[in-house]
Amino acid sequence: MRTESSAGEAATSWQPRFAVLTAMIVLSALARHIPHPLNFTPMGALALFGGACLADRRLAFLLPLAALFLSDLFLGLHVLIPVVYGSFALNVLMGRWLRSRRTAVSTATVALLGAVQFFVVTNFACWLLYYPHTAEGFAACYIAAIPLFQNTLMGDAVFATALFGGLALAERGFPVLREPTAIAATA
Repeated sequence: MRTESSAGEAATSWQPRFAVLTAMIVLSALARHIPHPLNFTPMGALALFGGACLADRRLAFLLPLAALFLSDLFLGLHVLIPVVYGSFALNVLMGRWLRSRRTAVSTATVALLGAVQFFVVTNFACWLLYYPHTAEGFAACYIAAIPLFQNTLMGDAVFATALFGGLALAERGFPVLREPTAIAATA
């Protein structure tokens, strides 16, 4: 049976975790404003992280995409924004799948798959908009994007490690940051 105090604890147990997750997402998005190689950004990892770590499905999409949008307002908007945001929304969905299966190997695998889908989806859009609609144009588009893909892979790996690893360390040191269901399972 639930008492008033346990109901109150359940109602507030998500608040410290949510605050930390939000801070991690905002700080990661701000990292886009630090000089970096093209496509070496936290955004793919941030979308996976939001999907995997935010319990509320709406917030899992809203926070990472809002952080991306606010960052883009300062960096500049472009014609591929809908495709890029759609690709990051797919990363959030992959993060939702990862949510109950989170291990180092599954996280690394999903981060790799996220980078691959971003490469495929966004470069297909580039081909449609900027290249001749021929096999040669298609090949030229994807070949030109290989250096950017390398940077995307490295950025996703570095930032996924920092985000997921940082949260794991914080949860270990501060049990109040664990998801409420994780707290109940260990109590």
